[in-house]
Amino acid sequence: MGAPLLIAGLGERYGCDSAAGIPGLWQRFNAHDGTIPGQVGPVAYGVCYNSDDAGNFDYIAGIEVSDFSGLPGEFARLRLPEQRYAVFTHGEHISTIRRTMATIWNQWLPQSGHRAADAPMFERYGPSFNGTTGEGGFEIWIPIKG
Repeated sequence: MGAPLLIAGLGERYGCDSAAGIPGLWQRFNAHDGTIPGQVGPVAYGVCYNSDDAGNFDYIAGIEVSDFSGLPGEFARLRLPEQRYAVFTHGEHISTIRRTMATIWNQWLPQSGHRAADAPMFERYGPSFNGTTGEGGFEIWIPIKG
């Protein structure tokens, strides 16, 4: 990823046992669709950041914006810095994302010779993704060193 991205949306802190709440966060965020000041394009992002050793992380369901001014007060804001990423396409239903993530982290990463960077990872939902049906595919971006 080249230039930094400004992501704005709804955010919450999750743990391994509470991550099932993420679809509800997306439902609340989707109510803002088309009304977000400074929105850049139709691509949505699900960003995981601020992970800790206990498996807790912050997650934003959001959209790229041109700047952070004029956003609703409840919106979280995150600047994604320039970073090298490995990009994976997930073509199955959104409900199988955990299996894909496990494959990336437990098989691909150890066998690839790459190491994960301490940076946000994210899902990128393009125009072909249907948030209502969970179909249409999306990308998973894993930060890597080097």
